[in-house]
Amino acid sequence: MDVVISIADDSHLKYTQQISTMMAEAAKARGTGIAERTPDYLSEKIKQGKAVIALSGQQLAGFCYIESWGHEQYVANSGLIVHPDFRRTGLAKKIKKKIFDLSRLKFPNAKIFGITTSLAVMKINSELGYKPVTFSELTTDESFWKGCLSCQNYDILQRTNKSHCLCTGMLYHPEKTKEGNGNGKRWERFKNFLKRNAPKKFNNEK
Repeated sequence: MDVVISIADDSHLKYTQQISTMMAEAAKARGTGIAERTPDYLSEKIKQGKAVIALSGQQLAGFCYIESWGHEQYVANSGLIVHPDFRRTGLAKKIKKKIFDLSRLKFPNAKIFGITTSLAVMKINSELGYKPVTFSELTTDESFWKGCLSCQNYDILQRTNKSHCLCTGMLYHPEKTKEGNGNGKRWERFKNFLKRNAPKKFNNEK
């Protein structure tokens, strides 16, 4: 069945518990940190028009939402999740593009950033025009970093005074990035950057 990706609304609130559970299970399966998101928190994002949902009929296929920080100067596309039945189909990239476009529409002047341990997400971000940055170039809004409290790697972030963690920071700057210029060459450059800076983690990636 075809998957339809749309801006989430009140009719999708019934999926928030399932989305929250999927996020927790994905974090456990990968053994990496994903900050927990409660059904109530996800419901607020949906009510604010800051989320996209992918459905195959009535089956949940994927989800992602928007967070804003620093008086809306920074925006993050967070909680990207794809149901196991729909992985390796290119759905994650389509969801990411949809939430990216929604972010640009709602916050046209904001810098869009993300921190992730997922190589697949890094590749998608790179193709959209994100560039790798140090954590010092991300928002200094304490409420953002408090969102990492439930991550199993938070102690690393704390010990380094928020200078680095297992996540890689990436940033899309609307004033410095030409629209639509994402391509494979950018990803190759970014992958080389990862290999130079974290050889043990990425040397086996192709």
